Amino acid sequence: MLIETQETPDANVLNFFPPAQILKSGSAEFVDAKSLRKSPLAEQIFDIGGIKSLFMTAEMISVTKEEDASWDELKPQILAEIMDYVSLGGDTAALPAETSADEADVVNRIIGLINARIRPAVKQDGGDIVFKSFDQGIVYVEMRGNCAGCPYAMVTLKEGVEKVLKAYIPEVKAVKNFETAEA
Repeated sequence: MLIETQETPDANVLNFFPPAQILKSGSAEFVDAKSLRKSPLAEQIFDIGGIKSLFMTAEMISVTKEEDASWDELKPQILAEIMDYVSLGGDTAALPAETSADEADVVNRIIGLINARIRPAVKQDGGDIVFKSFDQGIVYVEMRGNCAGCPYAMVTLKEGVEKVLKAYIPEVKAVKNFETAEA
């Protein structure tokens, strides 16, 4: 996936152009914790550290770094977060054609919740969780990293991930590991 970047006259600002639409319309600015709650992607980028503000449009993310932060360190991390967001379905255009508007809304809420609340906790244990699909009330996710073969992965899925998703999204009936579902 190619994400173009563009330098600006301000050395602390760098523009990123993902291959998918980030916002449906308009623009959004993120400068504080309250505004971050509206965007899982903005929250993930701010979690990197060294970020002062973000400005998003449908086609662009403009990142302003702190004076003492280095683009050499920040740029690859920001690119990784944008790639994760787009590849995990943050882009509604990536949904299957037969997905209804209601299903798309549920999927976007699931992905947002996974990215905002669940992934950071799983990453602390050296793993990752990736949304795969949503079908008839069942969320399919893939556990990666240290979580992939961990004996506690199923406990994490049922006692952690499933409880959180069901508490916030009533359409979710269960969470299953993508690999086990395929077998």
